[in-house]
Amino acid sequence: MNRRKQTPLPNSSGSMREKAYAYIQRKIASGELKPDAPLSEVLLAEELEMSRTPVREALSQLVAEGLLEQIPNRGTLVVQLKRRDIIELYELREALEVYSARRVAQLQLHPIDLERWQSFSDEVSNLKAELEKSGKPELNKEQMQRFVTTDLSFHNMLLLMAANERILKVVNETRLLIRIFKLERPGYDPAALDTIHEQHNAIIRAVRDRDSEQAAKLLTEHIRVSLAERLTAYDIWEREAALQKVFETSSISDSSEITGFHSLTQGRSSYRNGRR
Repeated sequence: MNRRKQTPLPNSSGSMREKAYAYIQRKIASGELKPDAPLSEVLLAEELEMSRTPVREALSQLVAEGLLEQIPNRGTLVVQLKRRDIIELYELREALEVYSARRVAQLQLHPIDLERWQSFSDEVSNLKAELEKSGKPELNKEQMQRFVTTDLSFHNMLLLMAANERILKVVNETRLLIRIFKLERPGYDPAALDTIHEQHNAIIRAVRDRDSEQAAKLLTEHIRVSLAERLTAYDIWEREAALQKVFETSSISDSSEITGFHSLTQGRSSYRNGRR
């Protein structure tokens, strides 16, 4: 029996755009693309080995989603969040996650999903045990990255059990926007990890008990603690940035004064030599 040979379909413009979108989004999330550096369509297209059209379309989509912004005479840049932006993003996240917690507490959940959810919570306890064994006072950068991944998995599992893909997408976009700002959390100590583990477990217990109001209350408190941490980090960054700007301005001013002084003394010296 002869079978017709199937010709592979060429990559559609849509799939190329999606590839470019995912690639640029990863570079934004990793911090490789900085808010003060304009993005180059040409460079991105070369890195992806594709034409500029799907890259341009992906950039337009990211602008529409608020991850990038277009500034006249500067081009397309990663968005620079302000303090108010962080508050609004957390308010949005709180509204959607708390709604999901109420919904999940009212559903008949699969035991496997609950076990997996619990495993994400227990990973925080494992990190605490690892930290105590090392004798270090707080998590290092690699351990903090593992914590962030575990914490994200815990919250995403709640959203997955709520079975609302749109909420999951929006919440993940708000998390990405917050991560863009690259406010590094200080490494957690054992006491902080213990508190987070207890908070996660309390939320799980409320959901298991089908206590929707308690689950909503506990998750609200948990998210607001995270917001307070972010705002503290933002305030520290803002003060340091302001001091750095003052220092740079002062250095430029001092340099100008020194240059002017040297020019003046050289001019006087030339004048005196000329009079001789």
